Amino acid sequence: MPEETTPPTNENVQTSEGKIKDILPELQTDEDFQSANPTAPPQGDASRSKSIDAMLNVDMKIQIVLGHGRMPIADLLKLSRGSVIELDRRIGEPVDIVINQSLVARGDLIKVGENRIGISLTEIVKDYILEN
Repeated sequence: MPEETTPPTNENVQTSEGKIKDILPELQTDEDFQSANPTAPPQGDASRSKSIDAMLNVDMKIQIVLGHGRMPIADLLKLSRGSVIELDRRIGEPVDIVINQSLVARGDLIKVGENRIGISLTEIVKDYILEN
């Protein structure tokens, strides 16, 4: 007689969902979807776990924006090595963290190791987080 396998428990699914909610607080859970769409078929624990796991491998384009500037095309064509482009930010101001073309957070540039830079998050943009 083959051994019976037990389906994933709600506890395991909630743990995965909790981690996702920490990273992407605006993520709609199955419960949110069911309450907003009462005619939708219920999702099983196994399919919910698989869909969350699949989302963890989705690549997202992250950009760190130091600042912005404008110049006429004539000036752009005159640029050469050593040219300086003035930006709209001052030294020490936070940089923008943009994910998939949406402003998500701001942070400070930091030195990481010998010759690398990173960002220390200082602010999560409120417009990005959906209020419940």
